[in-house]
Amino acid sequence: MSTVVRPLVMGIVNVTPDSFSDGGLYADTESALAHGSDLLTQGADILDVGGESTRPGATRPLVAEELDRVVPVITGLAAQGAIVSVDTMRAEVAAAAIDAGARIVNDVSGGLADPAVLDVVAASDATYVAMHWRAHSDRMADFATYDEPGGVVAAVVRELSERVEAATTAGIDRDRLVLDPGLGFAKRGEHNWQLLAHLDELTALGLPLLVGASRKTFLGAVLAGPDGTPRPPTGREHAHSALVPLLADLGVWGLRVHDVRATTDALAAWQAWRTAPREEGRR
Repeated sequence: MSTVVRPLVMGIVNVTPDSFSDGGLYADTESALAHGSDLLTQGADILDVGGESTRPGATRPLVAEELDRVVPVITGLAAQGAIVSVDTMRAEVAAAAIDAGARIVNDVSGGLADPAVLDVVAASDATYVAMHWRAHSDRMADFATYDEPGGVVAAVVRELSERVEAATTAGIDRDRLVLDPGLGFAKRGEHNWQLLAHLDELTALGLPLLVGASRKTFLGAVLAGPDGTPRPPTGREHAHSALVPLLADLGVWGLRVHDVRATTDALAAWQAWRTAPREEGRR
């Protein structure tokens, strides 16, 4: 029987009052720790702890607020033995998170919002996730234009290549780098689908890929009601589960998700199908 390697499942722990899907549900340390523990029980390989909402139109918290939100949660989850990622664009928060036990820095700006974050990661042994990004949440819709030859796919490949160069120049080894196409960030619905259809062009950069499609608006749009209103975030999980085996077949490194159980169930079925014995000549 053949074996297959499934993507890692990164469970989202939003310690925020305003995230697009679960803002406010886990906004205090106690509830965030309980949620993280639940996600581990459901099969999460990594817990991604964030203290700043990056939903469209979101405003940024003060640095002190972000630190107060994430550091106690990271400390508690790391003490449980969890592999913890910090979802931050700030060097100060990344440094404190690493000190608290985070092993991954998941920077949605790829070092553009605060270039010093690259130096923080370089001085550690943490993995760095660089996402494709063009502007902060309150302005990113203004940058969802991809008119050059090759459209959004060529632009994302080029701009992520630039972030790889910046990271390696700062001293982060390539074997500590992961890339993220940035679905939903400065992208319209059609841009997200084009990127998913051409992930092989991103894989050609030779680095692992993290994909975060969970509950995003472009899924809600394809599930819109008769009046054209996108389905709300919590009603988009079935559509996301349909994407999971497709992304697994493409060999992505990880999936950043809200519903860990739905994702691990989909991956279990995918693994069973991929490893089922195939008898030659059988009709």
